[in-house]
Amino acid sequence: MEVSEAADLITAAVTEGGTWADLGAGSGTFTRALASLLGAAGTVYAVDRSPSVRNLARRGDEAGAAVLPIMADFTAPLDLPELDGILMANSLHFVAAGAQGRVVTQLSSNLKGGGAFALVEYDQRRGQPWVPYPVPPARFAELAEGAGLAVPREMGRRRSRYGPKDIYAAVAMKR
Repeated sequence: MEVSEAADLITAAVTEGGTWADLGAGSGTFTRALASLLGAAGTVYAVDRSPSVRNLARRGDEAGAAVLPIMADFTAPLDLPELDGILMANSLHFVAAGAQGRVVTQLSSNLKGGGAFALVEYDQRRGQPWVPYPVPPARFAELAEGAGLAVPREMGRRRSRYGPKDIYAAVAMKR
């Protein structure tokens, strides 16, 4: 997926100039998309277990937000500031289904009131090797409710290159 396509999926959740965390940042496609939407006044904490997350570091400038890499497992408590938003793009499906609720609740505690919890996931119900614990929209609604977030609203959808399933983006706001 191109950075511009990733930005199109999440733009409805992002307000310029905020402080966000991209959890499970991977190669940085969504990190770069988020940084471009936040603008020079924003900050993105890019969190991933892989040491390659360090390659995402950059200063804020006219082209986008500062990106601060953190090598960590997002399923463990993180030392983050209060956040305007959290983005999990194709990362929550790697958390075992029984632990997803705990993780979403734990992460949501970092959000300011009115903060956004944005999720990008595959709309599928059966696990596969590359999506072992799917998070279809109905599952995200359950997780959001359990974490004290508002009912998620879908922001966008696109066909996946990797099969017949769609990728969807949804956001749930902290009450």
